[in-house]
Amino acid sequence: MRIGIVLKLFLLTSALCILILTIIFGGQAVFFKQFYVHQKEEDVKTALQAYRQDYLKHAGDAQAVAKLEQDFYRKHGTWITALDAMGNLKYTDDFYMEVRLKRSTDTPALSNKTMTIPLYSVMNVEDFSKGGPFLEPFIKEGQPIAMEGIMVKNRLFPQRMGPRASNLREENRLENQQLVKKEYEVVPRFENPVKYHEKYPSALVLGTITKVQTPEGAGAARYTNHLFLERVKAFQADLLYGDYDDHSNAGRIVNYEENNVNYKMFVDRIEDPTGDPTYIFAMTSLQPVDEAAGVMQDYYVYIIIATLLLVLLASFYYSRGIARPLLRINHTTRKIADLDFSEKIPVTTKDEIGDLSRNINELSDRLHSYIAQLQQDIEKEKQLEHTRKEFISGVSHELKTPLSVIQSCLSILGDGVASHKRDHYFAAMENEVKKMDLLIVDMLDLAKYESGTYKMKMDSFAIDAVIGQVCGKLAMDIKQKQLQLHLRLSPAVVVANQHRIEQVIVNFLTNAIRHTPEREAIHVSTVESHDTVTVRVENKGASIPAEHLEKIWDRFYRAEPSRHRSTGGTGLGLAICKKILELHGVPYGVTNTADGVLFFFCLNKKV
Repeated sequence: MRIGIVLKLFLLTSALCILILTIIFGGQAVFFKQFYVHQKEEDVKTALQAYRQDYLKHAGDAQAVAKLEQDFYRKHGTWITALDAMGNLKYTDDFYMEVRLKRSTDTPALSNKTMTIPLYSVMNVEDFSKGGPFLEPFIKEGQPIAMEGIMVKNRLFPQRMGPRASNLREENRLENQQLVKKEYEVVPRFENPVKYHEKYPSALVLGTITKVQTPEGAGAARYTNHLFLERVKAFQADLLYGDYDDHSNAGRIVNYEENNVNYKMFVDRIEDPTGDPTYIFAMTSLQPVDEAAGVMQDYYVYIIIATLLLVLLASFYYSRGIARPLLRINHTTRKIADLDFSEKIPVTTKDEIGDLSRNINELSDRLHSYIAQLQQDIEKEKQLEHTRKEFISGVSHELKTPLSVIQSCLSILGDGVASHKRDHYFAAMENEVKKMDLLIVDMLDLAKYESGTYKMKMDSFAIDAVIGQVCGKLAMDIKQKQLQLHLRLSPAVVVANQHRIEQVIVNFLTNAIRHTPEREAIHVSTVESHDTVTVRVENKGASIPAEHLEKIWDRFYRAEPSRHRSTGGTGLGLAICKKILELHGVPYGVTNTADGVLFFFCLNKKV
């Protein structure tokens, strides 16, 4: 099955474009999300470096730091806060309670001391503002409270709290869920894993609430981001239980997932101007990344369809555009193969296809020229063959008659018949020999002129004097037929071969004498123009049939079909005249007049 080049180019181009698009779209589908996450991570890390500088400048100014946190979230979509060395939020003096602890033998370091507890660690600010049957009597100044937690550096970090110690294991209690969750985890860093509650035992303390401070207005907004606070508390739990190493995990980035949404958490440890360690804790949502990836996947369906259609359309026109010159070349070369050289390939470009088109056009022109020349040569060869056959036929016909006459005379003389006419027969044979000699001379002259190697030697002479000399030579023949010769000659000097032009005039005038009836007239004249002289020889008598006018210049051609020799001549005179005049490069011809025939030729005047 033959497949066209347009289809091949179309399939190849389409396949290549589709492969490239598949790689691009496939790569985007696979790496887009990773690139987006990486870029988001790098942007936040860069922003954190600037934030640390700003934070150190405004450390201690709660309002300035709060503004920095708000600006950071607005610019980068990332929550950020500062934590103290124990993992508590800094600047939380608007949401806490103070508890006066009782004397305890289990925790002598805390006996009779006042303890400040950040309320965000055990409850939501919205729950407190709504109140309720549990919170109303419990979190209130003057109310007793029982707290259970872990001791770190002589500080209690509550895990659970309630109005009484008996309530700490019941539902009616407040608790730090991250610390409680950590309590029952297994410590993986030890060779013999143990429970956290075994390694970090809890302490129980009792006391009385002496002060409760809750935020008002815009200040409460800081505590409404429960997800962020939970991650802060989870970080604090790791810090308190020793799962966070300041040295090995400095600048740590943690992945976190909540409700099928991914988050990135950034933790960096710095020292504030007082020399105390501070943790910069930031958290950014990757939900926009997931949403963008999901949208891109849905969008890819439409963009791939549109791109595929565009690729197919572009591939089709591209293939047609590339193959069009080749198809044109194929069409033209097919015509050239059929020897039709009429069509040319348009050359519209300067590249290899343009060069190929130009070369094919040149090849077509050369082939056309060579074939035309070959056809001319073949035609010429056919014409020469035809002429050769006619020449042989004419020569054999012309020689047959004199040879027959000579043979008859010799037979008569040999037999001794009519011996008294011996001189007559010798005279007849002599006459035939002369005619044969004249024929041979004319044949040699014609062959010489037709050889293509003969060059005419030009000189200048008076044409009227040459015509007068010829008329003098033929005066006897004119007188014998009682013809009237009318000359109208103007003196003019021409440039030609005098001997050959004289031969032409003799032939024309002899021909006129031969074909003019007795007592008729022959007119010989010259007509001058600006730079030429026309010689005219007109005889009265019968005209030449129109179909014979062009053929009389052929060798051995006579207008009469019988080819009788009674009119005289060898039949080569006009053929010789034709060749002489063609070698001079001058116009000539014959035409019928009202009562006769006119032969003429032109010669160039001497400047």
